[in-house]
Amino acid sequence: MKSSRISRHKRIRAKIMGTALRPRLSVFRSLKHIEAQLINDSAKRTILGMKDLKIKKGTKIDRASVLGETFAKEILSKGYKKIVFDRGGYQYHGRIKALAEALRKGGIEF
Repeated sequence: MKSSRISRHKRIRAKIMGTALRPRLSVFRSLKHIEAQLINDSAKRTILGMKDLKIKKGTKIDRASVLGETFAKEILSKGYKKIVFDRGGYQYHGRIKALAEALRKGGIEF
């Protein structure tokens, strides 16, 4: 349910925060797509954002993995190696897990 996810997300966000040295990677998952944003909460700025809209091949999990790999390259090019992973109240399972594992495979630590 959406309200359960939102309450879980609020509970998670009370505990984690992105800084200039270690930004927060926020994940949003819709029924068809997934998107990720790298956020510096102390400055209230979005550093980088990506969606899987242009990735056409594969299942939704495959597209999440490709998004994670390309997003990891972009994060490293911005000069960040360590992040805080915010799953957005979603279960660490399926597309969220595929995205996280692809980020780790790309060299991002969290």
